[in-house]
Amino acid sequence: MNTTPTHADGRREERDGIVTLVLERTFRAPARDVWAAVTEPERLVRWIGTWSGDPASGAVMFRMTAEGEDVAAEAVTIHECDPPRRLELTIANSDDAAAHWHLELDLAEAAGVTTLTFAQRLPDPALAKDVGPGWEYYLDRLVAAHAGDDVAAVAWPDYEGMATYYEPLFTDPS
Repeated sequence: MNTTPTHADGRREERDGIVTLVLERTFRAPARDVWAAVTEPERLVRWIGTWSGDPASGAVMFRMTAEGEDVAAEAVTIHECDPPRRLELTIANSDDAAAHWHLELDLAEAAGVTTLTFAQRLPDPALAKDVGPGWEYYLDRLVAAHAGDDVAAVAWPDYEGMATYYEPLFTDPS
């Protein structure tokens, strides 16, 4: 697997009148397998973090393990969970009570290929210069983990330059 990203490929959309970052990744796998990679704690921890609690309650705690040992868990509210098709949730940032990340993950399977469409609402489009590269990085880690490759080979410094793609795309879309 080539772990050096060749380009940023996220796009800007408006959903319900809110600027939204949208990224896609494809997997040669059934949707139920990709669903497991983004929802089951033992698979999720391979590329981003883990959760605890009872998702049937509509809320869990999520902790990013790839950000270091001392990262605090964040409250997640599950708005929609329709396996293996759609997950919509909000993550409340514990460091900034005003920061809530509204995320949508949609899976579509056709001819043995599943497309994951990831979306994050960005009420402040200026956040795209940080959020865009961040999700490119994590979704590439998901692809590596799903393929059984070493996620450590997906190196954050390779993504930092993507801010120059995302910033004008979201702050000056003309």
